[in-house]
Amino acid sequence: QVQLVESGGGLAQPGGSLRLSCTVSYVNLDYYGIGWFRQVPGKEREEVSCISSIDGTTYYRDSVKGRFTISKDNVRKVVYLQMDNLKPEDTAVYYCATFHAGAEYRSDFCANFDGYIHHWGKGTLVTVSS
Repeated sequence: QVQLVESGGGLAQPGGSLRLSCTVSYVNLDYYGIGWFRQVPGKEREEVSCISSIDGTTYYRDSVKGRFTISKDNVRKVVYLQMDNLKPEDTAVYYCATFHAGAEYRSDFCANFDGYIHHWGKGTLVTVSS
């Protein structure tokens, strides 16, 4: 069955960097979109970045543009989130998730992900503090 396992979370100082990895099983990343999401206790889960299987187009929420980079290796079946210039506001549990087939044909599939996620990982905690 489909499985997603995140790793790479931890403690970083403001301005520091972390690289998150999401290893997937039984998911062909040539055909399914995948993304990173985060959640702070008491707040709604929000999109961070997504990558389309259709054309490789990437999407980022405004607050992480220029700081985070999503990439993937379809053969190794790993999706990465390189996070640079981290800020305290980036502190959250980060989740990897795959989209339902066809979701990527919606131009807003990343920001409006509710109802279109197929599988969620268990999450990895990122803490940014001095």
